[in-house]
Amino acid sequence: MENTEQVREFGGWLKRYTHKSESCHCDMTFSIYLPPKAEKDKVPVLYYLSGLTCTDDNFRTKAGAQRYAAEHNIALVMPDTSPRGDDVHDEPDRYDLGKGAGFYVNATESPWTPHYNMFNYVTRELPALIESNFPVSNVRSVCGHSMGGHGAIIAALKNPGQYQSVSAFAPIANPVDCPWGEGCFGAYLGANKETWKSWDSVCLLESGAQCPPLLVDQGGSDNFLEEQLSFDKLQQACTTRGLDATLRKHDHYDHSYHFIASYIGEHIAFHSQHLNA
Repeated sequence: MENTEQVREFGGWLKRYTHKSESCHCDMTFSIYLPPKAEKDKVPVLYYLSGLTCTDDNFRTKAGAQRYAAEHNIALVMPDTSPRGDDVHDEPDRYDLGKGAGFYVNATESPWTPHYNMFNYVTRELPALIESNFPVSNVRSVCGHSMGGHGAIIAALKNPGQYQSVSAFAPIANPVDCPWGEGCFGAYLGANKETWKSWDSVCLLESGAQCPPLLVDQGGSDNFLEEQLSFDKLQQACTTRGLDATLRKHDHYDHSYHFIASYIGEHIAFHSQHLNA
């Protein structure tokens, strides 16, 4: 790993690293915030997965999360959303496919398969790297926004017991049935839509996947709510299963980081209850 940046914040350190990824076969970037307690003891980790077009930089500069992470003695790990580099295949005319749109799946279709293995990266490779090199424990939770909300929920559903809790802001909850999901899944996973269901939060819940305590916040004035996000389907799937899930819709909030910044403190407090139990 190469440490490319470090900044003192709220008594802790915000650091940025690049490293060669075995999953994505390219150089990957992540940021990590280590709270003050990490200078003396190991702390639990909250992984945050960002949305379409984002990098690790959006959350760490816009959400205001580090203040709450310091208060709750939680490390924040913020990976990039997709592989990068000159050798990585891309669709430069599209924001919703290719670089910036890894969708947290393991691609099965050419030319995407060599690099677009973000599920393995965020759920296997990155945690192992973090736990081997930083003063953190193997107690983890996961959170995300939009495409990253989709990634966070499927990470928890497909890995029972790996995360103590999961939360999401405006997740793409049913990607097999929305334009963003159909575009990426068709490219990365192929034409057989039955195989897509194993990467879909609503489908996984309907099929009985185990789910840790879940918190979801959705803006009522989100421009993408009706066409892309399927909040009502996610709510119905959780209700039908009788899960430990809190799903909230907030009037007048949109899809932006203004919304995330308004509720990130509550999300970190929610995760703290489970990470520090």
